[in-house]
Amino acid sequence: MAPQLAWIGLGNMGRGMCKNLVEKGQLDKPLIIFNRTLQRAYDLQSTLPSGKSTVAPDISDVISKSDIIFTCLGDDAAIKETIDTISKTSNGIKGKLFVDCSTVHPDTTNALASTLSSHGADFVACPVFGAPAMADAGQLVCVLAGPGDAVKKVLPYCKGVMGRANIDFSDQPHGKATLLKIIGNTFILNMVETLSEGHTIAEKSGLGTENLHQFIETMFPGPYTAYSGRLMSGDYHKRQEPLFAVDLARKDAKHALDLANTHGARMKDVEVADGHLEDVQKHSGKNGDIAGIYGAVRYESGLKFEN
Repeated sequence: MAPQLAWIGLGNMGRGMCKNLVEKGQLDKPLIIFNRTLQRAYDLQSTLPSGKSTVAPDISDVISKSDIIFTCLGDDAAIKETIDTISKTSNGIKGKLFVDCSTVHPDTTNALASTLSSHGADFVACPVFGAPAMADAGQLVCVLAGPGDAVKKVLPYCKGVMGRANIDFSDQPHGKATLLKIIGNTFILNMVETLSEGHTIAEKSGLGTENLHQFIETMFPGPYTAYSGRLMSGDYHKRQEPLFAVDLARKDAKHALDLANTHGARMKDVEVADGHLEDVQKHSGKNGDIAGIYGAVRYESGLKFEN
């Protein structure tokens, strides 16, 4: 019998991942969806094929009816609170498989694994690389870690469904997946910092941002070109809902800096970028986006934050 799947957490990433599970996951039962703000779950359900999803009224309902439960939450506190609540459900969680796609500190991931295991549940860490548009398109890169037998149960929902590729850390500690995710996200942070500095000096020196963008398109197609376009268009300050919220970007940066400090290393680029993210928070509040680093670099260079 095919397992009953459920999804907890419908942020920018979770909504797209749910869509692809429903449309391409070959589920023989409706996907159970839950969000702390229930209206967001109903809003998502209205966009999915009829009869392919059902909204759960609370977490206990999710757990009692599901075999594999995916979670995708914004930060460490949120996933810790959710798993703590789940572990105390009256019917228990023995034999159930939890798959966490949140971006959190590796220590958090390992603690979740310990908590769930102590209650007889299985656990796979499955953070993903990719922006919300890639989540919508099913083009994420899924990083899986945990017991091999458990990972095998999750793989059918990754490459070809939610993602374009898998990085498989089967039988490695759960925290290895989020360790890679945190280190990997520093590449994105440094990319945005580099682009922001480049576009700022291109404008101030007279080269022009259009000319710089031609170079970026030619030499660095893909994420560099996409972010360069966001900077030029002003998307970094115009969005009502950030693609990569500044608060979450700072959370990832702080995790990376903590890891560096713990292991006797230094990530100076991350330190600089995090300083600019702090400026973005002050300027834009919670609606700030990681790409707002461009505005912060512009401002400290004597230009207006908004281009």
